[in-house]
Amino acid sequence: MTHPDEEVLALMALGEEVGGPEVRDHVSTCAHCSAELASLRRVTHAGRSGATTLERPSDAVWTRIAAELGLPDADSAAPAGPSPVAAAPAEPSPVAAAPAEPSPVAAAPAQPSPVAPAEPPPVAPAPSRWRRRVVWVAAASFLAGIAGTLLVQNLGPDAPSGQVLASAQLQPLPGWQAEGEASVRGVDGRRVLTVDLADVAGEGFREVWLIDTDLQRLVSLGVLAGSEGEFEVPAGLDLAEFAIVDVSEEPMDGDPAHSGDSIVRGELA
Repeated sequence: MTHPDEEVLALMALGEEVGGPEVRDHVSTCAHCSAELASLRRVTHAGRSGATTLERPSDAVWTRIAAELGLPDADSAAPAGPSPVAAAPAEPSPVAAAPAEPSPVAAAPAQPSPVAPAEPPPVAPAPSRWRRRVVWVAAASFLAGIAGTLLVQNLGPDAPSGQVLASAQLQPLPGWQAEGEASVRGVDGRRVLTVDLADVAGEGFREVWLIDTDLQRLVSLGVLAGSEGEFEVPAGLDLAEFAIVDVSEEPMDGDPAHSGDSIVRGELA
């Protein structure tokens, strides 16, 4: 069957009972859908926990944004709180057209403006399914942005030494029975990935990879000899993006590319 819609995966990440048995079976066996669902569940958990206090960007950030967008006054780009007058558009409004009269909005900011805005032209309502899809995609994108920021902060190279930064349960892929664990720790300013995997019989050797959440790009960390190994994560590699740990069975053919035969896989969280 085809992959389920993003709306269905978002609802499943929120704990809703959606889709039939065929959809749930597909998600549980499809590597792409499983990774998408795990990512949405992780960001949903991060958005609900509220454990991290977000800091307000400095005025310099707003100034650079205004300069990039070509706004006329970059120094006033930083928001200074809600203001009915400041929020007015550049076009002259009915209130501004009569400067001799005091503005009802300015005189009584707590009262609704007596000047009714122009009625917008009628717009045909969008289908209900499209509105729901837009809401869920927007919510998932917003939570993904928050969780991505938190994960980048926690998985950076300056993390405290010895602290476990992230971990993953490695689940077997079709054709394999092995299971394992993976964790990332800070060690003397470096990030070290530890992989613990039960020894499995095979004709080749096992290689450890980090794959991006879109399952399009990957980085090899080295060969896993035995049941446990430690691998240094490259300093410039973003673990919020390359969050999937993969262990593959590789033939002795001299080809450095991934064989496509993954033994286990799990997403760092």
